Amino acid sequence: MNNYIHNLIEQGEHVRQDFKFEISDARKIAKTLSAFSNTEGGRLLVGVKDNGKIAGVRSEEEIYMIEAAAKLYCQPAVTCQMTTHYIEGRTVLEVLVPPGDQRPYYAIDENNSRRAYLRIHDENILATPVHLKIWQQEKRPQGAFIHYSRHEQWLLDYLSVHPAISLNQYCRLAHIPRPKAENILAKFIRFRLIEIIFENHRFLFRQISTPATTEC
Repeated sequence: MNNYIHNLIEQGEHVRQDFKFEISDARKIAKTLSAFSNTEGGRLLVGVKDNGKIAGVRSEEEIYMIEAAAKLYCQPAVTCQMTTHYIEGRTVLEVLVPPGDQRPYYAIDENNSRRAYLRIHDENILATPVHLKIWQQEKRPQGAFIHYSRHEQWLLDYLSVHPAISLNQYCRLAHIPRPKAENILAKFIRFRLIEIIFENHRFLFRQISTPATTEC
């Protein structure tokens, strides 16, 4: 069992794994639970420092804080599985969070505001309105495009000659209201015409390249 935890720690923090030295605020841990649930799921190792050193869980109260974070400070509530491991005379708490099937999962902050997060690399990043629109549209049946509107065609034409565009650029250059731009971007992502990327601490949208075909 020691090797199991040590092997996990050697992987470091990444898109599906996070270390927490201690749990002192259930609302803060709700952000991580939201991010894992909205992305690929993940594992939280409590009692492990950022540098991978095992410090151990200090109190059973930390377990209760995680339960509170999952049930009280996440909407909808997040289901997670907790396992206690004893290593080098210390306790490490492993919290497994599956990818959610009711996205978006919101974390309730200290102001009682609901915010949804994503897990990108080893960070919890605030989801954009476009992400929220994607999740909302996923709950509806997909239709078929018959023709593109003027604003939709403008976006496709722009991305055919430019590497990417931000939401603000799309609104400004295409003279389109923000809610409509968010809906179009979300719809195009769902239909795999464009994709969303995270570069230089901001989200951008780019055309999905079609693999070249070779003739025999």
